[in-house]
Formats: sequence, C-alpha cells, structure tokens
Amino acid sequence: MAQPAHEVVPQFERGTAGLGDEAQQLALQLQLDAFLSGHEEELIAFRRDLHMHPELGFAEYRTTEQIVRRLTEAGLRPRVLPKGTGVICDIGPEEGPTVALRADIDALPLMDEKRSVEYRSTVPGVAHACGHDVHTTMALGAGLFLAQQAAAGLLPGRVRLLFQPAEETAGGALDVMAAGGITGVDRVFALHCDPRLEVGELGLRTGPITAACDQVFVKVAGPGGHTARPHLTADLVYALAKIVTELPAALSRRVDPRSSLSLVWGRVSAGSVANAIPDDGIAEGTVRCLDDEAWHKAPEMVRSLLESVAGAYDVEASLEYVRNVPPTVNEATSVQMFHDAIVQVLGEQAALPTPQSLGGEDFGWYLESIPGALARLGVRAPGSKDEYDLHRGDFDVDERCIAVGVRVMAATALTALWEGQRPSAGAVEGAALA
Repeated sequence: MAQPAHEVVPQFERGTAGLGDEAQQLALQLQLDAFLSGHEEELIAFRRDLHMHPELGFAEYRTTEQIVRRLTEAGLRPRVLPKGTGVICDIGPEEGPTVALRADIDALPLMDEKRSVEYRSTVPGVAHACGHDVHTTMALGAGLFLAQQAAAGLLPGRVRLLFQPAEETAGGALDVMAAGGITGVDRVFALHCDPRLEVGELGLRTGPITAACDQVFVKVAGPGGHTARPHLTADLVYALAKIVTELPAALSRRVDPRSSLSLVWGRVSAGSVANAIPDDGIAEGTVRCLDDEAWHKAPEMVRSLLESVAGAYDVEASLEYVRNVPPTVNEATSVQMFHDAIVQVLGEQAALPTPQSLGGEDFGWYLESIPGALARLGVRAPGSKDEYDLHRGDFDVDERCIAVGVRVMAATALTALWEGQRPSAGAVEGAALA
C-alpha cells in the first residue's frame, strides 16, 4: 500500500549518480542531440496528426494503429491490448531489470476552440485538451531512441512502453494491468503536461502528487405531500439539504485532516413545484483524497454517515459509491531517479518542486502495485503570459516540450536501469559516434 500523505516529504538530496561520470553524461546528451536532430520534426508531425484525429477512451483505434505502425517500422514488436486499443511494447533484453514508461492516448469530449492552428481537431466535440497526444509522442520518441541504445548493446535490461487507453474514463490502467502490462516491471514512470510550467521546467514531488477521485450517488425517498403539512411527510427536501451539508462536515472529522479527504457535491435535485414536498431526490458528487489509507476507508465511512443523517429525518437513503482512481503517491527513490535524469540532460535549474493536486490520475493504479513516479512537464512558451489550462477547449502546448520530454523519459529509463552503473565511457562515446 502506498504511504500516507503525512509520512512522505520531498527528497532531492542525492547527487546525479544515475549515469555515472561527466563523460558518460555528455555522451548521452550527444546521442540525444543526434537523435532529436533527425527526429524532432517527425515527432512534432506525429503529435499534430494525433491532435487532428482525437479519439475517446476505448475508441482509440486510429491512434493505436499509428503507434503500432511507427514502432514496427523501427523493428520493434508492439502488442495491442485485448480490446483493440492501447499498446505494449518491450525494448531490450529480458535479462536484468525492467522499467516501464507510460503514456495515455485518449482525448476528451470537448470542442477544440483553437482557431489559429492548422492542426486543430477535425472531430466535432472531441479534442486533445489534456496533452495526451504530447504524452504519446514523447513516449514514442523515447522508445525509438532507446531502441537504438538496445541495438548498440547499451541497455542492461528492458524498457516497456505502455500506451494506455481510456485514462479520462479511469479504466485504461486496469486494462493494461490485466493484460500483464506491469508483470515483471520494477518501476514505472510518466510525464504529464503542466501549462503552469515553462518549457524546460519539470515539476517533481515525493508522496501524493494527485488525489483519489471517486463518484458518489445518493438517492433519498419518503412520503411526500403538501408544504402546508410537512409534519405528515418526511419533508424530504429539508432532509436532503441536511445530508448535503452534514455529510461532508462529518466526513472531514473522521480522518486525519492531512489526508485532504473531501466530499463536494456537483448536482442536487428534488421536486418540481414550490408547494409540494416530493417523495424522492438525488445528490451527486465526488470524493477526493491524498491519502491511500483514508481512500480505502472512505466508502464505508460515507455509507455509515449517510445512514446516520438520513435516519434522523426518517427518510430512506441509498448510496452508490463508484471507485475511480486511487491517489498517485510518488515513491521517493523513483522521484530521485527523475531528478537525476533531469539534471543530467537539462541542468539543475530544470527540476522544480510542484504542489499537490486534487485532480485524479489513474497512474495511481500502477503505483498501488509497483514503485514509480509521475512528473509534470512544462508546456508553456517561456515568457508567455498566455494561460491554457487543462481540460479547456483552447488548450495547446509549445511543441518544444516534446524534445524535452523525450530527453527526460529516455534518461530516466536509463538511470533506473543502470542504478548508477553504466558501461565504460568509451563504449558510450563509441555509440554516440556510430
């Protein structure tokens, strides 16, 4: 089980030991420079193609075909997930450790509101408004680079690319896991676009970086009647109002406040006229939490509190509690590997602390089973005052972030594989010149 929120703190103390001495780090930078000089334009075009043809969760058939095509052209053997969308692809020898790089490939049911770019969505009501097209492209680029490393005999283990479907509908990670996607994997890493950070900056955090996010559906029922005679009814609207106000307040007192467990309602509905007390009503909302232990306890706590409040007003209340995603709790050593890799390819100034978010991210499912980390990738043009928030129809990125992401994902995979042990500098330099 992942660590509680109050037991983890940011850790960036250790030096950049992941790829050995300065000569080895320079050799890696030269290899990445050479790779990107020949592939950056192709990767940008790949991203734009995905952006123009977005697909919703578990319907990413064209996206899957494009990923498979490019990996196959590189001599790799990608495997499509059983439902027909999403891809798993292994790179390098089976001996040694295995590190996974995850990218989500689905889009959102939003209109693309960008007017000034030629690559805006061609699919009405669907858009890549969260950067998943960028995530996919970065993982592809890192995979192509690492395939070259493998061909040169420089991978002391295996890198597994996870192109995951349906992150936005919170089911894709479980499908990847059911298909054996993390079987035998020692660590898993992912990057997520962050428009608050500039290109060249990456946000790191040890411990919870995103929250659990579940859905709650409450239905109440009782005898209705005339508003002139509430004593002959269950006064259901009043009872529902008490549930809506008292349930979140009581829930917050049942757990450590550092867990940030919160219930927030998004929809409340009852009745149709002013002078009639209805006989049923509903309330829908979300439960969010940064602490894994509190997240596991939340359904039973909500159920118990609902029964208590509803019982006081003599109404029947039923609860549908839908699990979505656990909190994403970054493991300290994996965060350090991210940090070391960023310093190696971008410099110390590129690694920044990032705050916790109460947004949901199904990468947390992987971290329930194996160690790993998610980092935030800056996508805002340096010096720009434009703000393109996630899940908005006008969201876009400075495409220079793609090369940054390729560098960081590749270097992180190598750092995790070598764990401080690299081949001789001469061997790496030889590969750089090949």
